[in-house]
Amino acid sequence: MAEETTAESSAGAADAASAPEAPPAPLLTLRDGLPPIVETPEALAAVIEKVAAGTGPIGLDAERASGYRYSARAYLIQLRREGAGTALIDPIAFDDLTELNEAFGGAEWILHAASQDIPCLREVGLVPTALFDTELAARLLGYPRVGLATLVETIVGKSMRKEHSAADWSKRPLPTPWLEYAALDVEVLTELRDVLGAELEASGKAEWARQEFEHLLSFEPPARQDPWRRTSGIHKAKGRRALAAVRELWLVRDELAAEQDTTPGRLIPDAAVIAAANALPTNGKLLLDTPGFHGRGARRFLDTWLDALKRARALPENELPPVANRSDGPPQVRSWADRDPVAAARLVAARKAVTALSEERNVPVENLLTPDYLRRELWTPPQVPDAELEAAVGAELRAFGAREWQIDLMAPIIAEAIRNPAVDEADEAAEEPAGA
Repeated sequence: MAEETTAESSAGAADAASAPEAPPAPLLTLRDGLPPIVETPEALAAVIEKVAAGTGPIGLDAERASGYRYSARAYLIQLRREGAGTALIDPIAFDDLTELNEAFGGAEWILHAASQDIPCLREVGLVPTALFDTELAARLLGYPRVGLATLVETIVGKSMRKEHSAADWSKRPLPTPWLEYAALDVEVLTELRDVLGAELEASGKAEWARQEFEHLLSFEPPARQDPWRRTSGIHKAKGRRALAAVRELWLVRDELAAEQDTTPGRLIPDAAVIAAANALPTNGKLLLDTPGFHGRGARRFLDTWLDALKRARALPENELPPVANRSDGPPQVRSWADRDPVAAARLVAARKAVTALSEERNVPVENLLTPDYLRRELWTPPQVPDAELEAAVGAELRAFGAREWQIDLMAPIIAEAIRNPAVDEADEAAEEPAGA
């Protein structure tokens, strides 16, 4: 039987290999052609008039210069509305774009991955009062891939080129192919919104999405404690003195990058920071011989890097940074089994239940609840009578920022894990999977 199965499998593979490939989806094209860039007050006034006379929601997108500039400002803003067509606005040409808000009125904004664009749109005075996030909607619906190009191909049946996604949008003038790419990003947002919105209604997830979108209206990028600890390769730093050197180099590099309006890695890469922190060279020749210190930024600011390393060498032992970041949250999950076996057992029980719920509702685990909220509840559960446990968990999740739909689903699971931890399997908590 095994031989027959293998033969059948081989035949199936051969058939699949010989089958003709599906024809590629036709390229998405601009229905109204490429509009001119809006970069004068007169052109902006004309766009405002058109948008105000348009109907329905407004598709919006912004292009930044990540990888080239220090700031996360928008260097191009694209919008499209029924009856108004597409507009490409150069925000650098204006003090702000607050006048557009009046034209938008209370219309719904359609964004893809709204948390990426809301901060830079807010910087130029554009603030949504209602929105629909096509990426988040697709996540809630269980789409396996939620990139814009993938959704357009899946839902609209058209393909999109993405070769300019990592371009330097601070460049002026912007090349025509880049502008065409940017305009296409808002071409079918309304169509995506209509399809995804109908699917949310049909699946009973429309209220979930409404709460998520409302939560995004006040989105602020999270403040990071000790951001220098995010230096790539920091685990290779050899001891607390090296960590101090990483910190000093990171801080001066960040300050220089802000002054130069360039990304820190274009001055010296993270790998160079780690190499210098471990070697602690004492003069310019030794520093320039350090791996990664060969570019213009390394030579131009040589004295700055040397001063930073000097400060790190001079720090007394009691002022060196700790190996681990101090946090008010729970410790790393891999240490739970040793530090608190019962908490580890609670985590095992909760993970199983959350995984089952994720599969049942076809929603990624991380969208059911922010992983940090789950860990906090299980590490330090509410000290209340059993009858009040679920309500107490819900109140704490609400204080963290969880939405009501998440609390309705997750508070019973967390309360049950607290009551009945998986004691016999607590060692599983030592391995932390993604999203847990």
